[in-house]
Amino acid sequence: MMLVLNTCPDRKAAERIAESLVKKKLAACVSILPISKSFYRWKGKTIEAGEWLLLIKTKAALYNRAEAHIKANHPHKVPEIIGLRIGKCEKNYFDWVEESTA
Repeated sequence: MMLVLNTCPDRKAAERIAESLVKKKLAACVSILPISKSFYRWKGKTIEAGEWLLLIKTKAALYNRAEAHIKANHPHKVPEIIGLRIGKCEKNYFDWVEESTA
């Protein structure tokens, strides 16, 4: 299982990506959290922006497809997409993720 982190510049983009990942069975669940402020470097400048964080729960075997889907549907040229392998997970939740992405 994997937890994929992705940030979006606005709620609309976050909801669109989250819903499409679940509909296409590339994720079992996507939680969306508002981030009050992020700082990052882009083209030599420091940017300050509000963002929305997606917590994407999926199978490791689906990571590449989920990444490609996010890239194709994200408004940023270089979207943040970070995949974290889950070392431990409650069995019933793990089974649900497996079933929901089958």
